[in-house]
Amino acid sequence: MTTLRSLLGATLCAGAALLATVGPAHAQNYKSEYKLSIVVGTQFPWGQGAEIWSRLVKERTDGRINIKVYPGTSLVQGDQTREFTAIRQGVIDMAVGSPINWSPQVRALNIFALPFMMPDHAAIDALTQGEVGKQLFGLVDKAGVVPLAWGENGFRQLTNSRHKVSTPADMKGLKLRVVGSPLFIDIFTALGANPTQMSWADAQPALASGAVDGQENPLALIMAAKLHTVGQKHMTLWNYVADPLLFVVNRDVWQSWTEKDREIVRQAAQDAAREQIQIARKGVTPQDPALLQEMRGLGVEITELTPEQHAQFVAATKPVYDKWKKTIGEALVNQAEKDIAARKK
Repeated sequence: MTTLRSLLGATLCAGAALLATVGPAHAQNYKSEYKLSIVVGTQFPWGQGAEIWSRLVKERTDGRINIKVYPGTSLVQGDQTREFTAIRQGVIDMAVGSPINWSPQVRALNIFALPFMMPDHAAIDALTQGEVGKQLFGLVDKAGVVPLAWGENGFRQLTNSRHKVSTPADMKGLKLRVVGSPLFIDIFTALGANPTQMSWADAQPALASGAVDGQENPLALIMAAKLHTVGQKHMTLWNYVADPLLFVVNRDVWQSWTEKDREIVRQAAQDAAREQIQIARKGVTPQDPALLQEMRGLGVEITELTPEQHAQFVAATKPVYDKWKKTIGEALVNQAEKDIAARKK
């Protein structure tokens, strides 16, 4: 009888310990699957970051948190500018998303799209890993979404099917697909182009049919999407804006997890983001131009701007920069300019 009582007591203690470990939130509120949204496919560095995060979370929580990646903004019917609202409302549980797409809801996120503000990768790091990044995290959190880490889509380069572009005059009349951001419309209008807002899901068919002449995106995405096969034979390296990524979770989902699991998810996001940034920068730096060499081998004509040509683009878009600096917030942009000037190259 004593042995039976001891055994029963040990079993109850073990059960209590298990409940304390996973917490009542796990028992009552954890979903069998959490939906993670991305704009592009999983073959892109962006999508790879989402998959790495998903895998790390599943491994580190022993399967308590199971994340499924939904590519192509499939959770919002392809409308990438609705993604942030859908996360906030709980239609989407998690996301690895672009500030460009979320800027309609969080105006300050437009800062990364100010033309020609960030000259190199060290400048991106100075913003995302410094005071500007902290302030933007606070604004995203205030908007109802929990930010965990900064990833990277990369510097956005110009491609087109018509001719070489080395000066603003070469942009005149080019019909270019751009994301659904008023700032992008202003930039390309100032350069004399004809910008057309279009989702990424619609962009490739439009390029293939000739409905648009060109587009702008990071090198890794241009290569992975095989845009050379849809007439994009001319590319200009101009680093006019850079596109970081945000790893985020819906607030209600975040609060439904135990404190221990929240910390696991946060650390997994930060680890995945670091790995994702390395993937995004592979082959696209002066030290490692392998991707450029591969693109040239596929018949893409690559134009690298001289300092004088670069200055012409900067001058042409300066009024747009000044206008949007006020819209974004002068104090935040001043901080960004200060941190970029002080960066370690």
